[in-house]
Amino acid sequence: MSPNAAPTRVVQIECNLDDMTGEALGGMLDLLLEAGALDAWFVPIYMKQNRPAVTLAVLCAPEGAPRLRDLLLTHTSTLGVRWCEMERQVAPRHQITVDTPWGSVRCKVKSLPGQAPRPKPEYQDCLALARAHGIPWHIVQDAAYDAARQALAQTEE
Repeated sequence: MSPNAAPTRVVQIECNLDDMTGEALGGMLDLLLEAGALDAWFVPIYMKQNRPAVTLAVLCAPEGAPRLRDLLLTHTSTLGVRWCEMERQVAPRHQITVDTPWGSVRCKVKSLPGQAPRPKPEYQDCLALARAHGIPWHIVQDAAYDAARQALAQTEE
C-alpha cells in the first residue's frame, strides 16, 4: 500500500473502568487482541468522586466490532460501551528476519517513498533471546537494529 492509498475503515470501541484490578485489565488486553482487535490500550483518567480509572479502547475492523463489544460487556465490569467508525491511514511495511549473536529476531520495516527504510525489532523476540542468554533485552535490540540496517543497506545496493 502506498502512503497515498485510500484510508481503511476501522471502529474504535471504548469504556471507562474504575473497579478492575491491574491483572484483570492486562488479561482483557490479551483477550481482545486474541479475538482480532487491531490494537487495544488504556488511558488513565479520573471518574466521579475523583476515582482513578482507565479508559479501555479497542481498534478493530467494522465486521469485528459486535464481537469485541460483547467481550467488553461480558469480561469487564463496565455497564456500557461506546464506539465510533473512523478512517485510518497505515504506512507501507514488510517484515525481515535478522540474525544476532544470540539468535534470530523479526523486524518490521516501515518504507515511505523518499525516506530510508526504518526497521523496528520485535520486542518479544528480543526479550526471549535476552532471557535465554541472561543479558538485558536492549543489548539484543541494539544488535537487531544494527543487523537490520546492514541487511537493508545491502538490499539498496
